[in-house]
Amino acid sequence: MTPADLSRTVLHAVRRAVDEDALRAPVPARVRVERTRPGGSGDYACAVALQLAGPAALPAREVAALLRDRVVGVPGIGRVDITGPGFLNFTLDAATGAEARAARVGEIRELGLRYGRVTTEAGRLHRLHHPREVRAAVVARSVARLLRTQGGQVIVGCTEEPDPRWEELGVTAGLRYGAEESTEIRPVPASTTAGALLDRLGPEAALWGLQRPAAHDHAPLGDDLLVQGEANPLFLVRYAHARSRALTREAERLGFTAGYETDVDAPALHAALADHPGVLASAARHRAPDRVARHLETVAHAFLDFHDACPTLPVGDEKPSAAHRSRLALAEAAGTVLAGGLFVLGISAPRHL
Repeated sequence: MTPADLSRTVLHAVRRAVDEDALRAPVPARVRVERTRPGGSGDYACAVALQLAGPAALPAREVAALLRDRVVGVPGIGRVDITGPGFLNFTLDAATGAEARAARVGEIRELGLRYGRVTTEAGRLHRLHHPREVRAAVVARSVARLLRTQGGQVIVGCTEEPDPRWEELGVTAGLRYGAEESTEIRPVPASTTAGALLDRLGPEAALWGLQRPAAHDHAPLGDDLLVQGEANPLFLVRYAHARSRALTREAERLGFTAGYETDVDAPALHAALADHPGVLASAARHRAPDRVARHLETVAHAFLDFHDACPTLPVGDEKPSAAHRSRLALAEAAGTVLAGGLFVLGISAPRHL
């Protein structure tokens, strides 16, 4: 069961409770399910009971109990606990979890860069505008890409004449219109120009440096963005992607290809891949490409830890096995997610680094 499946299951439980007149509250458009934080209970947590308690005029724990009774026993859910003021905590069934992991790896390998894209906002037109400032222009471009991953249509404009060098950062000139017609994208300014950034850092490091911090934070744009080492998050993410592609090339040389045939024990990596669609949706909703950048760092760390702990390729005279093919499939899925996230940020994902 994926987070999206679990979200739909909880939403269905809310509808059932309302239809049965056990709960008198408006049914939300969506239910948010998040991976349990460190120290929490179960695999996933949901705060919908706290959201519904006020309209239902019931204690949140009572609402949570109503919903728990309607999701217990659903295939894929092993246990449902109520914690704190009324959080629902879900522990997935281990066997079903293995099936879900296999399905997810297969989905990523089938969809490629389209993994995580939905049509939730199909037909909705978003108009964005930004000032004549390099960070605002870059963030607006990525926000537009994020909204398109959700099915939206987007028009981006600048309130003044665009800087010609923005094109080197992948920012097209766009239209010119003002605040009365659209949503403003205005992060803390970079206090420099596109030309100065490009001349010093080049486009890839400049794009990462402008987008990695949250919009309300200043963007550190030092020369550490050019460091070729794992202490540099941009290098780490791109290196992890390149390493995943190198595994595929080496496997081809050894005469075998990927196929997720047996479950791979890599919980952190599986969790990071499962979170990718939710990260795209959250980043689009909050107009926050920095969330994508941070998630890519999580995926890269999880992949490299998995890579170090689980040999993907046969060693010596060892023959390729189902375990090797499955680990390779997981590695390829990680590389795909890294490439897809970098694409949203306008950054290339080189196969060699």
